[in-house]
Amino acid sequence: MPGPAGMTPDHPAPPLRRLALDLLTGVVAATGQAPWGLWPATVLALAVVLWRVAGTPSARAAALRALTAGAGYFALALFWITQPFLVEAEIYGWMSPFALILMALGGGLFWAVPAWAGWHLGHDRRDRVLALALGLVLSDWLRGWIFTGFPWALTGHVWIATPAAQISAWGGALILSALTLSAAALPGWCWRPAAGLRGFRRGAVLAAMLIAAAWFAGLARLAAPLPPDTSFVVRLVQPDADQTLKWSPEWAPVFYRRLVELSALPVDPRLGADRPAVVVWPETAVPFLLNDAAPMLPDISAAAGAPVLAGIQRGEGLAWFNSLAEITADARIGAVYDKFHLVPFGEYIPWGDALARFGIGAFAARQGNGYTPGPGPRVLNIAGLPPVQPMICYETIFERDLARGGERPAWLLQVTNDAWFGTWSGPYQHLAQARLRAIQTGLPLLRAANTGVSAAIDARGHVRATLPLGDSGVLDARLPGALPATLWWRWGDLPMLALLAAAAAALLLRRRRHVRAPDRHRLH
Repeated sequence: MPGPAGMTPDHPAPPLRRLALDLLTGVVAATGQAPWGLWPATVLALAVVLWRVAGTPSARAAALRALTAGAGYFALALFWITQPFLVEAEIYGWMSPFALILMALGGGLFWAVPAWAGWHLGHDRRDRVLALALGLVLSDWLRGWIFTGFPWALTGHVWIATPAAQISAWGGALILSALTLSAAALPGWCWRPAAGLRGFRRGAVLAAMLIAAAWFAGLARLAAPLPPDTSFVVRLVQPDADQTLKWSPEWAPVFYRRLVELSALPVDPRLGADRPAVVVWPETAVPFLLNDAAPMLPDISAAAGAPVLAGIQRGEGLAWFNSLAEITADARIGAVYDKFHLVPFGEYIPWGDALARFGIGAFAARQGNGYTPGPGPRVLNIAGLPPVQPMICYETIFERDLARGGERPAWLLQVTNDAWFGTWSGPYQHLAQARLRAIQTGLPLLRAANTGVSAAIDARGHVRATLPLGDSGVLDARLPGALPATLWWRWGDLPMLALLAAAAAALLLRRRRHVRAPDRHRLH
């Protein structure tokens, strides 16, 4: 039976035209991600995807349609993935289009599998809309785990810049994905053959009410007072070292001197401190190894006048680490944190020892054929500072990597080199996910980025101050206070996963009842 334009059952249009529409709809769905923030377009486009996929005549057709829409979504959302291959374009540039195609199709598979399963789980088109929405929420969660995980551009990330993001303090990123896909599913689920357009309108009203409820819940949380800022002034240094020049013999000393000189700048007198409590340099900030840093330590300490947390590489036997090292105020090496969640093919190569024989190494690692993972998340105790959990680069996108099992940190620190991500969307999406980590943990997060965006973020995800992309300078900020442990911090994703499991069980029981109903009618 016909529905609204673009939301009709399958019609006799050529298959390629139908798939082209699915691809375009997926692209539109991605415009809710940073930096565009068009979340209404995401909800509407996903509503179209759910309705069209649910109306296919077979599970195979549903999977193909969802794969196409998912490929469109990830092609736009992850377009920045082409940028790392252009840093040394003469070597890796040819890989750039293949990387985007593979990432888009790989992401599309995370839509295709739920579509295939949802088609079988749902009894009719309405139930299949719900089943697919449920499957996509679970798929968002699984993307944080499968093949080491890549929870980037989740459907729930479209809310990060809105008050609705505050509900992640209760259910993490998973509750935001559930909000997106529930709102997208309601118009299709409320459709009835006899109601026609009225069913879709009723569902749209319910979707708007659901979003409004999350929005006002977020506003209520934002209206509650924050704890006062601490007395600690943190200096974030952004050297703006161009990735194409960062390691060249001519420019590496220039960028190092820039770091030292920026660290020596006076503190804004309005902050009431002569020197910062700590100075933070971004990921792989310096052109030398920690093993060889001894001659430079007095220079660094004298300039900073405070402990320095520096992104630096280090070696240990045949192993190489992407690390964050404390350089104490008296020019010693203090605590060291080693990145443990490495980027596949960027920082390490699966089966690297075998592939190294053919000259294939991780292109982001400057030493050896790739980095060695550290032991895991840690809370560091730096003299004179509240306990902090450091995270290096894309470790911040993994909520499961937060140190929830032991001592709770008072703040989170991210050091990163987003020069790899270009200047279009990648750095802004990375920043958005840092904001989400602050909201769901109730902890302030400070991030020092090589080329930007460096930022001070409070415990509700509000960006207090930034250094924009392409600027060099320092950002001095008082460390915001921490909120009490959130529901998500205490329980993680378990409550949401239990609710999703209950919803899946309800759909399965509903299908079994419908399957058995014809048998009962035949008996009577």
